Amino acid sequence: MTAPHLFILTGASRGMGLALARQLWHNGHAPVTLITLARGPLALPAQAGAAHLHWQQDLARPEAAAQQLLDWLQAAGHNDHASATLINNAGVIPPIAPLADTIWADIGHALRVGLEAPMLLASAFLRGTAGWQVPKKVLNISSGLGRRGMASQAPYCAAKAGLDNFSQALALEEALKPHGARVCSLAPGVIDTAMQAQLRSADAGNFPDAHRFGHLHSNGLLTSAEDAATQVLAWLARPDFGTPVLADVR
Repeated sequence: MTAPHLFILTGASRGMGLALARQLWHNGHAPVTLITLARGPLALPAQAGAAHLHWQQDLARPEAAAQQLLDWLQAAGHNDHASATLINNAGVIPPIAPLADTIWADIGHALRVGLEAPMLLASAFLRGTAGWQVPKKVLNISSGLGRRGMASQAPYCAAKAGLDNFSQALALEEALKPHGARVCSLAPGVIDTAMQAQLRSADAGNFPDAHRFGHLHSNGLLTSAEDAATQVLAWLARPDFGTPVLADVR
């Protein structure tokens, strides 16, 4: 029997994360072991040769999620999977406001979910698969706002910029290992999700770019979550994945 490919996916219960989970589960090409993490529940239909584990975890408390992942990986056999991939997709936008008016707890929450959790999960993933001589990948879902600042988006911009730079540092580390992971921080384009609705409905007095997001929606310029997931998985499957480390599906 062919060994399954292992995928670990965060933020899997809605938006592009849910679309990614469904497409990974129904890929039709090879058996998979899919581990999904989200605050909400997620059920996928049973299928032969595949296993789905869903961990309801709040990534604002990332140590628990990272420890659960490390324990699971260390219990798995070295030859149980044909490849291993971590997709850090989860992220949050705090209530939209200038930094001076943002509640401090909201800043911390955005940075824990958007930056600290991916770093801890990547550490657990790489530690837990250190002896696995199979292809390994870390895909961090970034944003154009990690590469271009925007008013009233300081916590989100900071988290995504940190994700980009952490990915570059991690890629350098993994390149020194004989079976190191390939790393990419990928901007998936502008997607029609609840996050977009939050942006375009923001008070223009607090968010000068609200009209831009309204324009994207009203003119049909947003990518559906399903199409965005397809583009992301196509990028993940590229033979040159990780070159460059900072990438954009556009």
